[in-house]
Amino acid sequence: MKKEIRTVCYDEELRLEAYRLKGIVQPFPNHFHEHYVIGFMESGQRYLSCRNKEYKITKGDILLFHPGDNHACAQCGEEPMDYRGFNIPELTMLDLAEAATGIRGLPRFSQTLIQDQELACYLAPLHQMVMHGSMEFEKEEYLLLLISSLINKYGQPFDYPLAECSEEIEKACNYIRQHYTDHICLDQICSHAGLSKSSLLRAFTKSKGITPYRYLETIRINEAKKLLEQGITPVEAAMRTGFSDQSHFTNFFSTFIGLSPGVYREIFQKKELQEKGKNLR
Repeated sequence: MKKEIRTVCYDEELRLEAYRLKGIVQPFPNHFHEHYVIGFMESGQRYLSCRNKEYKITKGDILLFHPGDNHACAQCGEEPMDYRGFNIPELTMLDLAEAATGIRGLPRFSQTLIQDQELACYLAPLHQMVMHGSMEFEKEEYLLLLISSLINKYGQPFDYPLAECSEEIEKACNYIRQHYTDHICLDQICSHAGLSKSSLLRAFTKSKGITPYRYLETIRINEAKKLLEQGITPVEAAMRTGFSDQSHFTNFFSTFIGLSPGVYREIFQKKELQEKGKNLR
C-alpha cells in the first residue's frame, strides 16, 4: 500500500489554503464547504457526486466547487487518489474577481468538472509555490491568471431558480448556524422554520443537497477548523462546537477533512513557529 500524504498550507499573502492528498483511498461523505474549492487530479479515479449529479473523475480533471455545493466522492479502481487543491474564502475570491475582471462579485462557474490544459499549467506551479512558501510575486500572477481564465471560460451569472420553501429553508439554516453549539433537535428546527418534519426533510435536502443533520455537522467542522488554526486543542474545539465527545469529533473531522484534528492543528503550529523563527533572525 502506498504511503498516505496529507498536507495543508495557508498562504498569508494570497489569503488561501493549499493542500495535497496523496495515496488516499478513503471515501468522503456528502458535505459542503463555506469557501470555493479548485482541485486537480494528479492520478487515480473517483466517483464524484456534486449537487446531485454524478461524475467519474480521473487524471487531469479540474474540479470547481462553489461555497455551499454539496459533494461526496469514493474510490474507483485500485490506484489511490493523488489530489491537489485550493480552498479560497469568499472575501478572497471577491478581491480576485475584481482584480481579474474589474467587477466586484462572486463568480459562478458553468461546470463542476473540466479538462483544460491551460488551467492545469497555472494550477500546478501555483500549488507548488504555495506549498513551498515562495515569497516571489510570481505566485500572485499565476493566481490572477488562473481566476481570470476560469471566469472568462466558465463564468456564468448567479441566477438560480428559487427552491421550494426557500424562505423556510433559510430560516432553518439560520437557526442551525445560531445554535450549532447546542444539542438541538429536529422539532426545534421545524418549529423555527414553520414546516413539518417530512416537509422540512424533503425541501431541505432538495435545496441544499444534504440533510439538516449533515448541514449541522458541516457547520461544526468548519468552525472547529478555525479554532484549531488558532491553536485551540482538539478537546476544547470539540466542546466549543457542540460535539458530544472527543471520539465523535475526531471521527467526523477525519472523515470530512482527511486529517485528524491533532494533525490539522500541528500544521498551523509549525507554520507559526517558522514565522517566529524568521522574525528572530
